[in-house]
Amino acid sequence: MQGIKYILIGILFGIVMSKSEAISWYRIQEMFRFQSFHMYGIIGTAVMLGTLAVWLIKKYRVRDSQGNLISFPPKEKSVPRYLLGGIIFGLGWALVGACPGPLFVNLGAGYWSILLAIAGALAGTYVYGLLRNKLPH
Repeated sequence: MQGIKYILIGILFGIVMSKSEAISWYRIQEMFRFQSFHMYGIIGTAVMLGTLAVWLIKKYRVRDSQGNLISFPPKEKSVPRYLLGGIIFGLGWALVGACPGPLFVNLGAGYWSILLAIAGALAGTYVYGLLRNKLPH
């Protein structure tokens, strides 16, 4: 019964993604062809809200649902790995026409062909799990 709040947040996320057309393959293609500002506006808004949320979490020392202090440990900076990861993510996004979040929103909207992309994402995650210890981090 405690997980119901997460299900409700997921439903709300799906509705927002659908109504904002962030799951639209055509909108994503417009973005990658630099034909429309729509998706850049959505992404920019998300970055600004995320930045504000992190700032507020740090400023007010917010705790998680178990009462633990939320912290943001410093990460090792490595430009090549961020570039490689970004290129792989961007290529996948451009080829599929959706990033990981909207995959499931598309499924919920009844676009059954997205099951191929979901299967690919799950397979890729599984392979990464197998190879994780052999990859540079």
